[in-house]
Amino acid sequence: KFDVDLSLGARKIVNHFEEFKISLSAIAELSDIKFERVLPVFKINNNPKIVADEVRKLINAEFKDKPKEFLTELIKKLAEKNILVFEFVETWNKKETANIDGFFLKPNVIVLKRQQISFKREVFTLAHELGHYLLEEEEIDQIDYQNLANQNLSKIENWCNDFAYYFLINEFEKIVENIENSTPHNDYNIDLIKSISAKTHLSKMAIFTKLLLLNKISPVNYKKVKNEFEEEFRLVQDKIKKQRELDKQNGINGGGSTPIPIKSPLLVSTIQTAFYEGVINEYEFCKKLNIKPDKIDSFLYESSN
Repeated sequence: KFDVDLSLGARKIVNHFEEFKISLSAIAELSDIKFERVLPVFKINNNPKIVADEVRKLINAEFKDKPKEFLTELIKKLAEKNILVFEFVETWNKKETANIDGFFLKPNVIVLKRQQISFKREVFTLAHELGHYLLEEEEIDQIDYQNLANQNLSKIENWCNDFAYYFLINEFEKIVENIENSTPHNDYNIDLIKSISAKTHLSKMAIFTKLLLLNKISPVNYKKVKNEFEEEFRLVQDKIKKQRELDKQNGINGGGSTPIPIKSPLLVSTIQTAFYEGVINEYEFCKKLNIKPDKIDSFLYESSN
């Protein structure tokens, strides 16, 4: 179900992973691999906070200081629950970009857009799409992950946003609820907000949005803080863009290497088993895992450990 007009780039991404899911399901069946559901199914009338507390314990992901490492840990733990997570990467100069950050495909596939500049955003996206998996609801919407107070979202999207917040805030929930009102006089509690953000991987804006919902910051002050964060982000983006242009003028290839998507251990083990069972050959093994043929031996060795 598409609640947003998908761009051509987004439609291509959705179609690609739909086809990949079907192909992988066929490979798994031929290899006698079962993706049995481990986590329970919940309903929209279940309290997202209670669900988040329960599911967090079931997944039991170890907290990592760096958002990318925590993202990798979450993907690994979800693989243990038979949930496949894929990343797709868009280069900075791609013409047809996707206007979505992620989506869920039944029965067990979550797809994320690599957020190289903001892994916290990608972590939130993963938690949000996990909410869709728990509800067994495929619904693609264009969400502002920095603004959880969007009043135009469906009940499902709001539930998934709430679930993601509570899933990530963990034991710091009470601190946010009991914080004093954020005003210019106390610098909007920015130091405390930064500290909570670092220890939860929720963005600072997501926490401020929760404060808005709790009436701990006025709409006027909230808008000021939001504008300041957006201006900071814009300046960073402009700096990166100017550096690229300068490098180009000086004949320097400043684009760097394209980020490599994080591979789900469940994908690796499935393809590995299919290879050992003779269901796929070396060419298909490399194609499915997007690796070069000369890396297959070491990759198989690493995958088996």
